[in-house]
Amino acid sequence: MNKTALIDNVIPRADIVKRAARIGAEIRNIKLSGELPDETIAAINSQLLKHKVIFFREQGHLNDVEQERFALRFGSLVPHPTVGAVKGTASIIELDSARGASRADLWHTDMIFVDAYPKMAVLRGVVIPPFGGDTIWANSGAAYLDLPRPLQRLADELWAVFSNAFDSTIMARLSEADKKHWEEVYTKTIYETEHPVVRVHPETGERTLVLSDWVQRFVDIPRYDGQRLLDMFQFHITAPENTVRWNWKEGDVAIWDNRATQHYAVYDYGEQHRIVRRATVAGEVPVSIDGRRSITRIKAIKQQPARIAKV
Repeated sequence: MNKTALIDNVIPRADIVKRAARIGAEIRNIKLSGELPDETIAAINSQLLKHKVIFFREQGHLNDVEQERFALRFGSLVPHPTVGAVKGTASIIELDSARGASRADLWHTDMIFVDAYPKMAVLRGVVIPPFGGDTIWANSGAAYLDLPRPLQRLADELWAVFSNAFDSTIMARLSEADKKHWEEVYTKTIYETEHPVVRVHPETGERTLVLSDWVQRFVDIPRYDGQRLLDMFQFHITAPENTVRWNWKEGDVAIWDNRATQHYAVYDYGEQHRIVRRATVAGEVPVSIDGRRSITRIKAIKQQPARIAKV
């Protein structure tokens, strides 16, 4: 029996519902836990690599401990490099809408400002507003394939610099309290890392674009030109037909391949409360198509508020 048939026996096709043509699938009739058999974990990972993000309803039995026990089945857990982890956990970070700096309403790949950013994330809906609060994911592998060949060759050669120190445009939308929280917690240590704009996925071998709103500049590209390059590539990544949108319910779980996606938490729920909790699994240092590896150029404890201009 081939591998596909084995996976179909563990997770029948009838239990996998595609959410969009290029990205996203819902897996039904599975109760997530750290006790799942190895073959079930392998089948879930296979579906994750195929669909890039997978969703599970009715997982309200999970708490922080059980969420991490499940995530641990896919690799070592890693905390946020500046925020740390919720007390009593190894990696969980709470994203609470009451703190504006935690809303994540921009296109990003988690913790991309370090060299070995997480390979995957497990997100659990804890407090979900009655309307709004969806999350959108985009497939950065499909976006690369969409590029005309000359633009693929350009992307293959580019390197981008990422940092957790946002520019003034992004910071301007935060309240003074949120700015203070951001500067004291999220950017207490400043990171600046160079990644290839195209990385080779270590499990599938596909090429994926490594970009996001965290890009500060492109290596050896003037700032004016760099902004237009970023806009062009981001246009392909976040094109509507390249995305999937998830309408959260309490107890839902979303798992995504952080090496092949970007995501955006939509802030359309006003003053309502929204809390999600995320566990992250350690990833590999990205490798470019010519074999070079990402490198963190700056890791420094901030002595004073920093502002790094965007491209």
